[in-house]
Amino acid sequence: MGSGPAKYQSAYEIIGPVMVGPSSSHTDGTVRIGNIARQLLNENPIYVKFSLMGSFAETYQGHGTDLALLAGVLGLSAMDDGILNAKKVAEENGLQYEFTKRVLGSYHPNTVLVELTGAHVL
Repeated sequence: MGSGPAKYQSAYEIIGPVMVGPSSSHTDGTVRIGNIARQLLNENPIYVKFSLMGSFAETYQGHGTDLALLAGVLGLSAMDDGILNAKKVAEENGLQYEFTKRVLGSYHPNTVLVELTGAHVL
C-alpha cells in the first residue's frame, strides 16, 4: 500500500552503462580518474605518465585500462566510442604518454598515479 505510482527501473539502472572492457573498475572507473586529473590540470595535457600498481599493472592492456585512462585525460566520457581509439586520439591531439608499473605503497590494488603536464607549466 504505497503512496503514489510504482517506480520502475530501466535496464540501464539495473545493468549499468555500456562500456569498453570486461571490468567496470578497469574501464569506467579509470575514465573517471583520467577526467578528474584533467580537471585538476585545468588545461589540455601535453604529456601524461601513468604509474600503475597491483591488478592495474598486471592487466591494464588486456582490460582496456590504458585506453580508458587516456580517454579520461583527453576529456572523453565512459560511454564515448572514442575510448577504443584513445591512442590514435592522443596522437592526433599531440598528447605524449607512458605507462609504467610501480609499487606506490599499501594502497588498493587498482591504484594509479597520474602525472600530467600542460603547456602552461608554472
